[in-house]
Amino acid sequence: MLYFMALAFALGLGVPIAVLGAATGQGKAAAAALDSMARQPEMSGKIQTVMILSLAFIESLVIFALLVFFLLNSHIPDTSAIIAAIKDTSGK
Repeated sequence: MLYFMALAFALGLGVPIAVLGAATGQGKAAAAALDSMARQPEMSGKIQTVMILSLAFIESLVIFALLVFFLLNSHIPDTSAIIAAIKDTSGK
C-alpha cells in the first residue's frame, strides 16, 4: 500500500519538477545565446545552431520524463481497489 502511495506522489511531483527544470534550462540557454549574438553578431549563425541543438536536447529530457510518467501511471491500481483495501484493514 505504501508503495502505491509513494508512486502516486512521485508521479504527481516528478513531472512538474522535470518540466520546471527544463524550462529554466531553456531560458538560460536562450538568454546566453542572445547575449552572445549581441556581443558577436558575426557568430550568430553558429551560436543559433548550437542553441537550437541544446534546446532540442533539453526538450528530449522532458519527453523522457513524460514517457516515464505514462509507464509508471499504468502501474497504479484503480482507486476503488485502494479504498476497498483501506476499508478492509481499518475494520479489523
